[in-house]
Amino acid sequence: MSESLLGLDEPPQPRQEAYRVLARKYRPQTFSQLIGQDAMVQTLGNAIKRGRLAHAFLLTGVRGVGKTSTARLIAKGLNCVGSDGQGGPTIDPCGMCEPCRAIAEGRHIDVIEMDAASHTGIDDIREIIEASRYSAVSARYKIYIIDEVHMLSKAAFNGLLKTLEEPPAHVKFLFATTEVNKVPVTVLSRCQRFDLRRIPAETLAEHFSRVVAAEQVEAEPEALALIARAAEGSARDGLSILDQAIAHAGLEGEGVRTDAVRQMLGLSDRGAMRALFGLLLEGDARGALAALRGQYDLGVDPQAVLKTLLETVHGVTLAKLNSTPAAAQSAEELGSLHDWAGALSFPALHRLWQLLLRGHDEVAKAALPIEACEMALLRVIHASQMPDPGELARQIAAGAITAPAPVAPQPSAPDPALPASMAALAAHLEANKRYQLAQQVRDYLRPSKFDGPDVEFGAARSLPIDFLKELGAALRDTTGTNWRLRCVEGVTALTLREEQAANEEAERNAVLNSPLVRAAREAFPEAELVGWSNQRSTYG
Repeated sequence: MSESLLGLDEPPQPRQEAYRVLARKYRPQTFSQLIGQDAMVQTLGNAIKRGRLAHAFLLTGVRGVGKTSTARLIAKGLNCVGSDGQGGPTIDPCGMCEPCRAIAEGRHIDVIEMDAASHTGIDDIREIIEASRYSAVSARYKIYIIDEVHMLSKAAFNGLLKTLEEPPAHVKFLFATTEVNKVPVTVLSRCQRFDLRRIPAETLAEHFSRVVAAEQVEAEPEALALIARAAEGSARDGLSILDQAIAHAGLEGEGVRTDAVRQMLGLSDRGAMRALFGLLLEGDARGALAALRGQYDLGVDPQAVLKTLLETVHGVTLAKLNSTPAAAQSAEELGSLHDWAGALSFPALHRLWQLLLRGHDEVAKAALPIEACEMALLRVIHASQMPDPGELARQIAAGAITAPAPVAPQPSAPDPALPASMAALAAHLEANKRYQLAQQVRDYLRPSKFDGPDVEFGAARSLPIDFLKELGAALRDTTGTNWRLRCVEGVTALTLREEQAANEEAERNAVLNSPLVRAAREAFPEAELVGWSNQRSTYG
């Protein structure tokens, strides 16, 4: 076989560089490129300038806001030596010196990154503790970056505490987490915490416009605004969506178009949603369902429809408050929002919000999402035809509507067969052989209210746990009536037992103070009144 067939005489083909996704290609390399975190950058810059560097930093925030990127930038800033090799810690690392390049490429021997999701145990932390005793090989600081630190085990956190509180002067710890509530308080108290904010949609849209310009790709501003809103404050998520949108555009040079992005994300057309919202307000059930089915046939998720309608209600409410509109809103959309704001009252907007929110939750759990969405929209339409409660009240006040007179409840005559007092209640129980309950009623209950089967009382001492349940069941069985028994505080009346004792004491004093008995006691000072304790009343 000839060498030409083997391709040996052909010039070597240049090796094609592997494609890097936008989220990695445009990862910030300086603090000036870190978008949406100005407050944190200023605090770090002041700390570095004044030499007030913490020994441990905790970076928290939602996904994709720059926690790991910030940790690497801090590592760069602390170890940068400048282009002349004489520089110190700085908030503006040069990016040219060997430490900066090595850290950016992930190969610096003194900057150790660890993923706590796959290194959760005490053995992994023990290695860090042992290695931290030794000075940095070539850098100013030995830096440990632990991502998703909340996934460390309890033993790992405990093992890290002592070193984290008093680390060697040459060691810095940088922690990143999306779930700061899972990090022990003992660790949080030893770190300087930075909460990275969600990046505003307007800032993301501006960032994406610079990215597409650098990539030499045409993109419609509204398309970038859609991607920014879909990213929900995450630069990484937004760049991933933008990467997909550029690939979706193909090789025809069409660029990133709004309708293509909307179709790719399964978003509803905002113009169509404004038309649907108008149909809901007009009470056009047939037209609203037809518009919903049209969006559904285009591949729009029913839950996304309700979400867009909720955003519309929110936008109308903000327009009614004369709030500053979002930068991504078109002039046509702003005009519609202001028209609706003038026509709808705040109570009507609040009612729309509650109805749509309820529908959104129902669709999320429904076995038939599109049918559930249709029923939710019909509920909104029918509610829109009902008069506003405030307007209804004004019409009643003006006499346009006659308010129905409330029917006064007729007091029911007490059942003569029911016990009408606490004493009668105890006697009733005793007559029906509920002796223990009768004894407890006499000994424990202080009467407060006795209105047929509606009884309130206080307690002279702690009642048995099941006393009310047992007493209610006994009375229901013996009277055929459901009793409402309530134990209340602050009742000072006497129990039947206390009342009996008080009566007996009063009678005894009356006997002792009678003239005949008093004369007998004066004649016979040592005489005593005997037999009194044996004279028991019917309560005994």
